[in-house]
Amino acid sequence: MTRTRPSTIPTRHPEDPAEVPVLGPVAKVMRMRPPNDAEWAAIGEALTIGDRPMDELVEWMYTAGMGKVRPLFDQALKQGIDSVPDAPEPLRAFFTQVETPPAWVDWKRIELGERIFQAAGLDGIYLARDVPFLGGFAASGINRTLMLTNTGKSGATGGGRRFAETMKWALDVISDGGMRPGGSGFRSTLHVRLIHTFVRRHVANLPEWSTEDWGVPVNQTDMAVTMLGALYAPALTSMMMGNVFTPRELDAIVHLTRYVGWVMGIEDHYLPTGFLDATKQLYHYLTVLSTPDETSIELARPMAEDPLTWHYPNLTALHRRIAWAQHLSISTAFLGRRRMRQLGLPSYMPPWYPVAKFPVNMARSGLGILVPGWRTRQARAGLRAQHAFITTLIGPEDDGAIGGSVNYIGHAA
Repeated sequence: MTRTRPSTIPTRHPEDPAEVPVLGPVAKVMRMRPPNDAEWAAIGEALTIGDRPMDELVEWMYTAGMGKVRPLFDQALKQGIDSVPDAPEPLRAFFTQVETPPAWVDWKRIELGERIFQAAGLDGIYLARDVPFLGGFAASGINRTLMLTNTGKSGATGGGRRFAETMKWALDVISDGGMRPGGSGFRSTLHVRLIHTFVRRHVANLPEWSTEDWGVPVNQTDMAVTMLGALYAPALTSMMMGNVFTPRELDAIVHLTRYVGWVMGIEDHYLPTGFLDATKQLYHYLTVLSTPDETSIELARPMAEDPLTWHYPNLTALHRRIAWAQHLSISTAFLGRRRMRQLGLPSYMPPWYPVAKFPVNMARSGLGILVPGWRTRQARAGLRAQHAFITTLIGPEDDGAIGGSVNYIGHAA
């Protein structure tokens, strides 16, 4: 059914829902319908909304003198607003608000969510990279923002570097106590939120950017789907690769995703409240945003070839070739051949890695549920492997600092 797009909604918002690989068939099995007219319009309207609290704070920072107040922001970020004597009121108001968790936050559920993400080990990272991250380049509207930063323009290293930074952020988020106010994940999320605002200001002022066509850069819709893709989608796809979760664990995954999104500046009504709601939201966003174009190919190809540059200490060429085939097998299995072709990627790779790992993951995750303390052991081992993988991605001499790929924009570093 063709829908009418109000004139206030950017033209990137399509008139008809797109087909969604992986999640589309799952949504049908779960009897989820595409967005109704009101939901469709709400997603389009959110393309015009940024992050008002952070946008207003950064506007004040520029007015007050960035060189003067940025150190105060950094101190509050690292040590809390109470560490800043006589903090200016705009700074104090922002940090007081974000350092006060919403009433719905349940720290036990968040701690369980952290442990589940840790226990996912390398497969959790692989699925994040090869399905929502790589497949996300089909969202050409989001690509427009990337293409107007050096991340999008940097060719073969752009996608890999951005994923390494995303992974570093995610590992901070899922670290023990990471999302407690002052924790590493809390600080990293606020840092990313600041970067988003710098990027939003920078890109919106470029002559190449059309608000009428693309809305606000780094808007609520794009942030919400990116958050679900980064944290919730890997857990969902891991179930299709043999991992088993209890309802309590699934709830904890969504609860952590919801709180991280809140700290990131996503408004409450765009955040998921449970497993079914998260699945429905992600499905609805993807029916709107899955519109591949030439930018999808331009960004996806370097990302798919990135394993051929990874850092292995021994048998480097062989390891790189195996990694390339392994990650293509994951992407092809979940995205499907049609989507792979739309992304300009090889579609002939059999899904050998997901097939091989399915029984292993079934046994491993089953033990985690049945044997007391086993999940905790899996979490410790998984987190070590995840941290080690960063070195594989970018090498031992690069710290993968968050914001490194956009540190030329204002004061984003």
